[in-house]
Amino acid sequence: MERYSVIKEKNPREIVLLKGFNCMYGNCAFCNYILDNTNNEKEMTKVNFEALSKVTGKYGVLEVINSGSVFELNKLTMEKIKEICKKKNIKILYFEAYFGYLNRLNEIREYFSEQEVRFAFGLETFDNDYRTKILKKNFILNERVLEKLKREYQMCLLMICTKGQTKEQILNDIEQGIKHFKELVVSVFVNNGTQIERDEELVSWFLKEIYPKYKDKKNIEILIDNKDFGVYVQ
Repeated sequence: MERYSVIKEKNPREIVLLKGFNCMYGNCAFCNYILDNTNNEKEMTKVNFEALSKVTGKYGVLEVINSGSVFELNKLTMEKIKEICKKKNIKILYFEAYFGYLNRLNEIREYFSEQEVRFAFGLETFDNDYRTKILKKNFILNERVLEKLKREYQMCLLMICTKGQTKEQILNDIEQGIKHFKELVVSVFVNNGTQIERDEELVSWFLKEIYPKYKDKKNIEILIDNKDFGVYVQ
């Protein structure tokens, strides 16, 4: 288990993986990160303070993730993040926020008024049927919703190479992600004990034919393994 890391390539930043309360949604078929959630605030605060104590401010950019959304971090953790940002001269802050919090993002921007706050969200795929029926992530993307997501979120997170996906779907997802969002993180799925399974044929195809085309593009980060950012709980 690692809760602090430094990302040195493309978009250099420090990253921390914190504990939060239960995820607002918590029903995604592929997610085992919710096992890291806790309702024990004392435990949450201890774990989070320890991870945040490692932040140096070396790049002036900090990414804060947890098994859910920033809104599920407790008050003491939020205060500590604010303190660290001031102490370490953090200028840019990344947070994750689930689609259901779309209309509350300004609360975080106002709380961290001295930083540029950038939000990331897990879309997983632009294919509505696959997202809702297979991945059980229950929101529908349409033109109106997409336009709002583009305004509110800096970074889109996609997940690829799961059974049931197709090459065409993966290629379309990546191209749509590039077209609509300033930053894109593409994660190759790794089996994690959930009902969703990795498709090894798609992985082999992606690594040989597609990955070389995108790996050097500045605004795309591709995670071949879920530990590639250096923080993980499994």
